[in-house]
Amino acid sequence: MRRHADRPYDLVVFGATSFVGQILCRHLVERHGADGPLRWAIAGRSASKLDQVAADTGADVERIVADASDAAALADLAASTRVVVSTVGPYALHGSELVAAVAAAGTDYADLTGEPQWMRRMIDAHAAAAEASGARIVHACGFDSIPSDLGVWFTQQRAQEALGEPCTAIAMRVETMKGGASGGTIASMLNLVEEAAADPELRKLLADPYALAPADLRTGPPQPDTTRPTKDRVTGEWLAPFVMAAVNTRVVQRSHALLGRPWGPAFTYDEAMSMGSGPLGLAKATAVSGGLAAGLGLTALGPARKLVGKVVPKPGTGPSPQAQEAGGFDIRFHGTTADGRTIRTRVTGDRDPGYGSTAKVLGETAVALGELGDDVAGGFWTPSTVLGDALVERLEAHAGLRFDVLD
Repeated sequence: MRRHADRPYDLVVFGATSFVGQILCRHLVERHGADGPLRWAIAGRSASKLDQVAADTGADVERIVADASDAAALADLAASTRVVVSTVGPYALHGSELVAAVAAAGTDYADLTGEPQWMRRMIDAHAAAAEASGARIVHACGFDSIPSDLGVWFTQQRAQEALGEPCTAIAMRVETMKGGASGGTIASMLNLVEEAAADPELRKLLADPYALAPADLRTGPPQPDTTRPTKDRVTGEWLAPFVMAAVNTRVVQRSHALLGRPWGPAFTYDEAMSMGSGPLGLAKATAVSGGLAAGLGLTALGPARKLVGKVVPKPGTGPSPQAQEAGGFDIRFHGTTADGRTIRTRVTGDRDPGYGSTAKVLGETAVALGELGDDVAGGFWTPSTVLGDALVERLEAHAGLRFDVLD
């Protein structure tokens, strides 16, 4: 028997009226229909907007009106379903009550947050409750951080098969990435910068590569970190910082810790963007690095941050379906074992990272959570540690991702 099979719903999409929420609803309709075996519902704070989403996406399913700040409504929502998938961000502003509700109700949960400071707060506040209730809570189930987390998992599994041992170092390099950041992602980043500007302890936490590891495993060797134009020790190309590395690397280190650190106490992992070789590669790396540093510097200033907030895409907005289909990504993993042998793998996606690909990946992860048996304990997991190869196979079959070993 499935966990909580007596509850009315298998899955509730909280934040269905958001831009990514609507794409997610379309994906669920394509995969499962509105009246198929998957019993699902959509939720948000506006009944009229939920009705519009149902009409626009074909998600003519039950509607649940609940506000992100209404603890009683969220407790009822959590108790009505086996899984909640949330697209309501910034999560540091709008996500905490829901995590508390699912942890108390024993309800599985997935989201697409890329906010490490909020994930740390949720882990520290609700891990004990989730373990007691059996709730499996999984953050970062979009482009942050499934390609990175599952890419490392896939690389390590293939290394064990081909080389007989895991990699003690993995470097992820973004080869290509086409697609803009969502309004919700930008809002989350601006909120994070605002929090960090006012809190020295938070700045210290954000600099800690083990910030998301379990409380007793928040130490380890220094980790590589590309913060300026750098000649890659692995490929020989010029590198620029990758803005998502600050969360992806922390999620990967949490996965390693949850697994019992099977890749060795000296395991290192880093991420950067490949800019090419020669003078042109250096010029590109310098431009990207300078632009990123300038952007972060401006948003750290209160007046500039408000100005940026007025000109960037607003939450709930995003590209056309045609633009989403024209996007994609190609990221490479370069693994090295303790004795110097190497393996290269690749993860690609067939939609823009922040919208089309994220929505499909999030939906498949949430449905997969609902299929887990009681043998998987409650607590705060990562995508790779709770679902592993089963999620790799599912994403290849239904979410447009590919995982390959390169020659």
